[in-house]
Amino acid sequence: MDIALSLLVLAIAALVLGATALFRRGGYRKQAVLMLVLAAVMAVNVAILVVPTGSGETVAAAAKEKAPE
Repeated sequence: MDIALSLLVLAIAALVLGATALFRRGGYRKQAVLMLVLAAVMAVNVAILVVPTGSGETVAAAAKEKAPE
């Protein structure tokens, strides 16, 4: 699970940098906006997995404990 979260964060950074480059280049505004929307959706997914719940445990930690080995 840790590797997946790390890859998601790296993908978010790459999407934001790519969207910024497309905005500067001009002519690719639709693709840049879609990249930013995808980065936002991925950021929400990471937040859901990492932010602690009311009991103080994260969803990622709960999934790690219950996953079969």
